[in-house]
Amino acid sequence: MAIIITDECINCGACEPECPNTAIYEGADDWRYKDGTLLRGTVVLPDGTTVEADAPMTPVSDDIYYIVPSKCTECKGFHEEPQCAAVCPVDCCVPDPNHVESEETLLNRKAFLHNE
Repeated sequence: MAIIITDECINCGACEPECPNTAIYEGADDWRYKDGTLLRGTVVLPDGTTVEADAPMTPVSDDIYYIVPSKCTECKGFHEEPQCAAVCPVDCCVPDPNHVESEETLLNRKAFLHNE
């Protein structure tokens, strides 16, 4: 499953540089599929949706740091545990019950994002 940042977030920003997929953004900041990945140009996502990798996408949150579920791999293939959760001083990076995914799905997402 993807990780979510709860509203207990204190906006310290410790999590953002730790994400190997650049799936974490400051509240109100647009995000892009190309950020921290090898995706470029027109991309067909695993769900069949076509997007431009450099197109700005709507922020998930306007108030606190947020994680883009379609870019989160829970650090599978990079680290033993989600790095955002490991560095969060208030333990607000937790599994997202709305995005439950298998390890295989997360590893496939890593491969997709990094053209492996």
